[in-house]
Amino acid sequence: MTTPRETGSSGGAARGGGPRTLAEELRARPDGALAGLLRARPDLLNPVPGDLTQLATRAGTRASVLRALERLDRFVLQTAEALAVAPDPCPYGRLAALMTGDAPEDPRIAEALPRAVAALRDQALVWGTADRLRLVRTARELLAPSPAHPSPTGLGPTVAEATAGMSPGRVQQIIAAAGLPGTHDPVSAVAALTALFEDRARMAELLAQAPRDASAVLDRLRWGPPYGTVTADPAPHLRWLLDRGLLLPATPGSVVLPREVALHLRAGRAHRAPEPAAPELAPATPHSARTVDAGAAGQAFTALATVEELLAAWESDGPLVLRAGGLSVRDLKRTATLLDTTESAAAFWTELAHAAGLLASDGEVDERYAPTPAYDDWLHLPAEQRWARLATAWLAATRTAGLAGGRDAKSRPLNALGPDLDRSPAPEVRHRVLALLATLPHGASVTPETLLARLHWERPPRTPAEPGAEDLRTRLARWALTEAELLGVTNRGALSAPGRALLGDTESAGPLTDAEAGALAVRAATALAPLLPEPLDHILLQADLTAVAPGPLKRPLAQMLSVLADVESKGGATVYRFTPASVRRALDAGQTATDLKAFLTGHSRTPVPQPLAYLVDDVARRHGHLRVGAASSYLRCDDDAVLAEILADRRSAPLRLRRLAPTVLAAQAAPDELLEGLRAMGYAPAAESAEGDVVVTRADARRTPPRTAPVPVPEGPPVPDETLLGAAVRAIRAGDMASTAERKPVAAPAPAGGGLPRTTSAETLATMQAAVMTGSAVWIGYVNAEGAASQRVIAPVRVEGGFVTGYDHTADEVRTYPLHRITGVAELADEHA
Repeated sequence: MTTPRETGSSGGAARGGGPRTLAEELRARPDGALAGLLRARPDLLNPVPGDLTQLATRAGTRASVLRALERLDRFVLQTAEALAVAPDPCPYGRLAALMTGDAPEDPRIAEALPRAVAALRDQALVWGTADRLRLVRTARELLAPSPAHPSPTGLGPTVAEATAGMSPGRVQQIIAAAGLPGTHDPVSAVAALTALFEDRARMAELLAQAPRDASAVLDRLRWGPPYGTVTADPAPHLRWLLDRGLLLPATPGSVVLPREVALHLRAGRAHRAPEPAAPELAPATPHSARTVDAGAAGQAFTALATVEELLAAWESDGPLVLRAGGLSVRDLKRTATLLDTTESAAAFWTELAHAAGLLASDGEVDERYAPTPAYDDWLHLPAEQRWARLATAWLAATRTAGLAGGRDAKSRPLNALGPDLDRSPAPEVRHRVLALLATLPHGASVTPETLLARLHWERPPRTPAEPGAEDLRTRLARWALTEAELLGVTNRGALSAPGRALLGDTESAGPLTDAEAGALAVRAATALAPLLPEPLDHILLQADLTAVAPGPLKRPLAQMLSVLADVESKGGATVYRFTPASVRRALDAGQTATDLKAFLTGHSRTPVPQPLAYLVDDVARRHGHLRVGAASSYLRCDDDAVLAEILADRRSAPLRLRRLAPTVLAAQAAPDELLEGLRAMGYAPAAESAEGDVVVTRADARRTPPRTAPVPVPEGPPVPDETLLGAAVRAIRAGDMASTAERKPVAAPAPAGGGLPRTTSAETLATMQAAVMTGSAVWIGYVNAEGAASQRVIAPVRVEGGFVTGYDHTADEVRTYPLHRITGVAELADEHA
């Protein structure tokens, strides 16, 4: 039989050949093992325990144990579940038998079980020597079977537990029916019945007498759940089982299969299918690494274009913020139409821009979403650096766009950019998904189900999901796979080269420092830069009033073209269409027909088609022919026939026009309404100032005040760094030394209730001076200025002026104490001095 490795612990005890408490085992651990425990369970550090007894007590609290159990892999958790149904304490051999059963020892389990026990010991969930393994009481309570919380093993209560409320006479009837001699008390009767059920040979003889239907009932309950229902007058085969205690009453109308019987039926196994090894990520589908990287780079460029398009639209007409926060369903649909994508993808892009600090609410009375000042800085970065900023923000964000459109536990809607989308496990799940993909060869991918099976082994769900529903971590993993494809971190399900660089070499999924995040962003940008297509400075004009951009365009060209033409289709090549309205938009922005034709000629690899030149000239000729100003508003034109035509048009009735002069009309509508009305009638009016100059109109680029990116909501306390761990271990050791150090006896009587014996001022001064001369440590009682009493171990180095200065082992620093605040002093025993 393989024995467990005593990793991080001596496995012994300070006294008596074995640890009698968890605190004693922790006391025997080296500092490195204590630091490992605090690293794995950082909640134990808040605040720093005063000594090892406090640390052991805190490690056994329900909240802390629950958090520790949730971070175990499936086999380690199965080991803990087996210990919860085993005798307490449990020898290692009995534990191994529960994991393997009567079958020949599985070499995989034999190899993995010592690791599992060591992992539980390192997390302070198991303590004791190999022949007396003890699961901490809280973990046993959480994992042991109960009617309200069935055990994942499917086992029920023991015979002793199931018969706890049974009358002594009924117990005697059961053991008599089972062929056992009567006893004088129910305790020995239950012990005899338990021994029968645990004896494989005698149990086999008993079950050989069972009716066929009785065996079928036991088979149905064998792997759980162990509870069943019976009527007031059970069938003969059920009566046979009840009479012999093979089924015991649980509640009125229900019975339970005792644990010892179930283990016999299972051939000694606690679990139906132990899983000592993680599922392999197979079969893997190979792809060309070059193809994957090229596809990911193309998607990365699309992601940048999508975010730019979103923020460019919202800088002039951002949607309103809901009173409860977030984006309305109607505005999300409009955003999806704008980006030519689905609503779920639109929610992802808006959340991504928000997480990167590029988008926020402006804080005005009529609060709207708008780009932040950081957006302008982001636009001036190279494409690979812009992508790296988006990708690092996505990897660290706790905001979960996949929840948008759903409802919370109180059936309230969850809106994109709303306040209730933070999910703490999201960064860890994303990191783990990418880390698993990184273990595959470059370009290889696996199915989502294969990946989820591995994730479920590494972190099994603690509570079963509702029928037909998936637990949160599974949904987070699915969303991570989809979002990674949209962002270009993966392509065809395989991790790209920039994605590998973004992941880094660390196995930790915890929050990164600014320096670490910056280093990963630089690595990711460096990996992406050679894969991105070079921006083009030309387009191809076609005779059907369209222009084709065969690739990504340089920013000035793309910005000007977006004003002059409308996007007709996107993809590898973008198609723009020129219309009278789009040309007029460019003219309204201050361009002239000459400027527009020069721009087209300078950036087209094909000649400017005649229809396009005619379109520009025709719109330019009519542009500004009509002038709109403010009276309430007025309309003037040198051609009075045009004004007469407008007056005769029925569509002008809402404008309430009247002629003031042959070339001037007055309107009751405001200038902007008059402009829109005339443009709807097919004219190309221009606004003019009070001086009669044409007003060049451009959309206002709105920005929010300076905003910071949303801070991720951590899942539990952060993982402490090495400096904090070292200081915490030293403080715990010093406090433990002060609380457990043995003192030499003193003549003064000890105070009631225990504690440090009081000494007179003269005795205190004499003991301190002697300690200074001998260089020994003493144990003192001290009351501070607030009246709080404490016990400390100090090594005095100087006594003068009514003060003692010495090294305080509890605080791990040199301190000075007033002698009048020291209530008592005692020398340490020789072995502790």
